[in-house]
Amino acid sequence: MAFTPSVLVTYGLGSCVGIALYDPVALTGGLAHTLLPAPVRDVEGVQRSAKYTCWAVELMVEELLKCGCASDRLVAKLAGGATMFEPRYRTTHGGIGERNLAAAKAALDQCGIPLVAEDTGEDYGRSLEFSTATGVITVRALQRPLKQI
Repeated sequence: MAFTPSVLVTYGLGSCVGIALYDPVALTGGLAHTLLPAPVRDVEGVQRSAKYTCWAVELMVEELLKCGCASDRLVAKLAGGATMFEPRYRTTHGGIGERNLAAAKAALDQCGIPLVAEDTGEDYGRSLEFSTATGVITVRALQRPLKQI
């Protein structure tokens, strides 16, 4: 099965995290825009959804394997996870961006996928363009130079 390389895009990552998984041999990848680290209530009965960082990596791996990717070739890149609100809105567990990043890194570790690049944290939003032909992510942010990771 052959796939045409694509450019996957997500806009407006603030505290949300963009998780890109890529197989450089198959030239195939996936991009998730996750909103929350995990459901706030008991996960029993909650449908697995890629909007939760804790499940996005696993769900993408399942789909990428169906497309001919090999799990041992997958690499990851992260962007986002910013602190968009004043410190007084943070909980004792950290801000939502910090918690999303921690959940993403834990999910990557659990799946054995190396994190090869990231543009995370800080206090500004980002938009991403992920080329499956090259594996390069172009990060756009207001009043900041373009960055490629």
